[in-house]
Amino acid sequence: MEMPKVSGCSVTDCAYNTNRACHALAITVGEDPDDPTCDTFFEADTHGGVKDQTAGVGACKAYECEYNEDFECQASGIEVGMNGNQPDCLTFKMKH
Repeated sequence: MEMPKVSGCSVTDCAYNTNRACHALAITVGEDPDDPTCDTFFEADTHGGVKDQTAGVGACKAYECEYNEDFECQASGIEVGMNGNQPDCLTFKMKH
């Protein structure tokens, strides 16, 4: 299995975001089972991560998402952005 990439992130105040790209090694999605919050998000005065790498989705706790299989994301890639006052996986789609 290949880890899906964070193909875009508009949460520019995140410590891992540089030029709208996530540079964490991997992110974790989902604070609650049906709430796709980016748990890796945090603010800092400097931006870090691995500059020549795009983050992958290491774990997904949002098991109500149709892309979640055994807590692993099966989407080809995800977008992260603000949803209200929190950074969320915008690719999240509720299972039917």
